[in-house]
Amino acid sequence: MSIDRISHRFVETNGIRLHLAECGTGPLVILCHGFPETWYSWRHQLAALAAAGFHAVAPDMRGYGQSAAPPEIERYTLLHLVGDLTGLLEALQADTAVIGGHDWGAPVAWHAALLRPDRFRAVIALSVPFGGRASARPTTLMPQNEHEQFYQLYFQAPGVAEAELEADARRSLRAILLSAAGEGARPVPADAPIAMVPRDGGLLTRFKDRPTPLPMWLSEADLEVYAGDFQRSGFRGGLNWYRNIDRNWELLAPWDGAKIIVPALYIAGERDLVVNFPGARQAIARMPARVPALQPPRLLAGCGHWTQQERPAEVNAAMIEFLRTLGASA
Repeated sequence: MSIDRISHRFVETNGIRLHLAECGTGPLVILCHGFPETWYSWRHQLAALAAAGFHAVAPDMRGYGQSAAPPEIERYTLLHLVGDLTGLLEALQADTAVIGGHDWGAPVAWHAALLRPDRFRAVIALSVPFGGRASARPTTLMPQNEHEQFYQLYFQAPGVAEAELEADARRSLRAILLSAAGEGARPVPADAPIAMVPRDGGLLTRFKDRPTPLPMWLSEADLEVYAGDFQRSGFRGGLNWYRNIDRNWELLAPWDGAKIIVPALYIAGERDLVVNFPGARQAIARMPARVPALQPPRLLAGCGHWTQQERPAEVNAAMIEFLRTLGASA
C-alpha cells in the first residue's frame, strides 16, 4: 500500500483543530511525531499498519503542520497533549487505542498510557525511554557552562531559536535531520557533552549542512514536504513544548513513582543521540521496574535518531508483531 492511499481530514479535540493523516480500518493505532517533524515522519508506518489490518492515524501534533497552534506557551504542557489524544478518541468514536510516539511524541505516548490506561491499552515508544519524574526541575539538571549550554536550554527564550531556524527552514531541517541520523553519528566518549549549543552561536553552528547525496531514507521530495510545512507554520509551536519542561515537572508531581501498567514496546537506534544522553542507558535498564509489561528493549545497530524513517522495515515488523500480541479491540 503506497502513500497515496493515505487520507487526510481535520477534527476538533480539546478545544483545538487537529489535522490527521490516516490509513486502513481495524483496531486504532495513534502515532505521535516529535521535533522538528510532522505526521509525515510516520508515512511508512501508516501504510504498513493498514496493510496489517489496523486503523493507523498520525496527527500533526498541537503547534505543528496544519494543526492549531495556540499562541500561549502554557498551552503546550503534557496534560494538554494527552488531552488532545483523549479527545481524538472521542472524535474517532473509539473507546481505546494503542498509542505510539517518537522523539517528543514518545513522552506524550508514555504519559498517555500512564495517565489514561483505560483509554490507551498499550504503548510503543521510539527513541525516548520512560525515566519517571526527575529529582528536581529538569532545566536545573541540564549541562551548561560559560561557553555552551544544552540545546533544550537554548530553546527556552521565546523568539531566539525561532529566528535562527526560520531564517531558512529548509536548510535548518536538512541540517538537523542529517546531523542526528545514523550515517553521521560517531562514537561518543562517556563523559563527552552531547547536543550543546555555543553561547556565541546558535544550534546550527554545530550541525554540518552536508552536500548531496542525501541518505537513502531521506529524499529531496521528503525534505520539501517538511520544509513546506515549517515554512507555513514556523517553529514556535514545537519549541513551546520545550518551554513547558519545568511546568510539566510541577504538574505531574501527583504521579511521581507511578508505573505504566499497559503492555509496552521500546525501540531505539544504537547511534541515537538520545540514547547517548547522560543517564539514558541507565534509564533504559531501569524501565522494566517502571513499566512492568515492557517487552525487552530493541536497539537497532547503526540506526540514528529518526528511527521509523531510517529503519522502516524493522520498525514496522516490530510494531506489527507487538500489536498482534494484544488481540483485537475497538
